[in-house]
Amino acid sequence: MQDIKIIKSDVLNEQYSLIKTDCGLTIACYPMPKHNGIHAVFATNFGSINRQFSVDGEEYTVPAGIAHFLEHKMFENEDGDAFEKFAKTGANANAFTSFDKTCYIFSATSNIDESLDILLSFVTQPYFTKETVDKEQGIIGQEIKMYDDSASWRVLFGILEGLYHNHSVKEDIAGSVESIAEITPEMLYKCAEAFYSPSEMLLSVAGNITQQQLIDAVERAGFTAEKHEVVRKRIEEPDEIVYAEKSINMPISIPLVAIGFKEKVGDKITAKQEIIGDIIIDILTGSTSDLFNKLYDANVVNGTFEGEVFSGSDYYSTIISGETNDPPLLVSEVQAAIDKIKAEGISEEQFSISKNAMYGSMVIDFENMEEVATSMVNQYFKGNTLYNSLETFREITLEDVNCQLKEMFRPDKRTVFTVYPMEA
Repeated sequence: MQDIKIIKSDVLNEQYSLIKTDCGLTIACYPMPKHNGIHAVFATNFGSINRQFSVDGEEYTVPAGIAHFLEHKMFENEDGDAFEKFAKTGANANAFTSFDKTCYIFSATSNIDESLDILLSFVTQPYFTKETVDKEQGIIGQEIKMYDDSASWRVLFGILEGLYHNHSVKEDIAGSVESIAEITPEMLYKCAEAFYSPSEMLLSVAGNITQQQLIDAVERAGFTAEKHEVVRKRIEEPDEIVYAEKSINMPISIPLVAIGFKEKVGDKITAKQEIIGDIIIDILTGSTSDLFNKLYDANVVNGTFEGEVFSGSDYYSTIISGETNDPPLLVSEVQAAIDKIKAEGISEEQFSISKNAMYGSMVIDFENMEEVATSMVNQYFKGNTLYNSLETFREITLEDVNCQLKEMFRPDKRTVFTVYPMEA
């Protein structure tokens, strides 16, 4: 027997289902019959920040980069490479590891059942040997070195290293050459046992699909109903930052600078906090903002200038970055704009324009299979429904925004990281 829960949206006049199967796996099914195919995501709530956890009471600390390493290795088993199998069905397959999850994905317009069978089989049938692990260490080591040559990647982690003392979010998702050298087959099997059991995963599918197709696919996979008590350890992180400013030199033509602020974190980051942060950042740095247009017209920044809310279950920061030939001027202008908006507050007009534009984009995303399937994963692992953000967005008031703004962009919690061109 499956436990089926229907999630409805009165705003969109749409619905999707959450199906808890006998083996413990949850299925999120969003029928979009007007589409010609499907987008499927098989996900686990295991990302690069989950380095300390317990399984059935036994505690583990694993090397940085192990979630990403495991993602790579899951594509191989004794039967061969999963990419080769997907190629035969015509599906477009991929995978990624983020700070808080690992996702295996495919899009297809035909041979749907066959592609689902491949997806559900290789992800839950780990196969590691010392030889294959050693080989992968070399491959991922090269990938790490490639990212080390990316100025934007170095800027991001330069900011995170400046903001966070203990939190694993400051570490590269792929780890380091030194950390992945510590990974063994035994470690990979333990992580797979903990985080790749059906009860820890979600199969999220949007498109021209039915509930029964997905239920049948899970039954064909023949999963064993295993339940482990997995506890992800929360890292204690002080409110203070590590450093206020740092710079490096790289072979680039234009300096790249980022300004990061460590925001206050409670017991849990809420959807409301994240959405309000997005509204504030849009008003402050968006393409129609006074700050962007002033800097762009003066040739201080180009189209790379942007702001973002960078947050997860227990970390929250805001980052503003862009290329500029005058990093000190950019930092000064950004700080002046922040001081001004905090002193004056956000106006009703600014709030309405930003909220309406962002809300419209959010509604449009429900027409995109990939966005819907991915968002169901994101919201499920946060304990929310797909429509939660939409409902929360509508309820946010100008007073909510200005109240949160007062607590943001604390000057003593600011880090500036700059990548300069190599000296001649």
